[in-house]
Amino acid sequence: MPIGLAAALFTSVLFGSENLVKFSDESLRIRYQTLITELRCPKCQNQNLADSNAPISQDLREEIQRMLEQQMSNREIKQHLTSRYSDFILYRPDVNKTTYLLWGSPLAILMIGLLIAVRLNRRNRIHAGSLDKTEVDQESRIAEILKSGEDDK
Repeated sequence: MPIGLAAALFTSVLFGSENLVKFSDESLRIRYQTLITELRCPKCQNQNLADSNAPISQDLREEIQRMLEQQMSNREIKQHLTSRYSDFILYRPDVNKTTYLLWGSPLAILMIGLLIAVRLNRRNRIHAGSLDKTEVDQESRIAEILKSGEDDK
């Protein structure tokens, strides 16, 4: 009996894991999978539509399926969802005037960091050079003092 129960549970898991979304064309299924992994769930913090179980994600997956069956392009689907949910729904928003800061800030921070590193490096070189000069001056003064001390004897 336990073997039969285990077999029944195993087959139910297999049938439950089957992709339930049906498309008339395999290319539509591939586009669907791409879109639902590229689009963010509006309710969840950091989940895409494919991973989210929120009701809004289920609705959006159905809407994307419907739009794909209507032969809408990926760009049109993203524009439609962006107009409804803003750029937040896109994991990788396009570069435009509202996202310059988003895309430009890592480069700006890197450039500022490099500038600071170069300035600190130059300052340390100059400072190290002045220390070397001071050390030479001190060594020559010590040598003079020692020499004058020997002369006094």
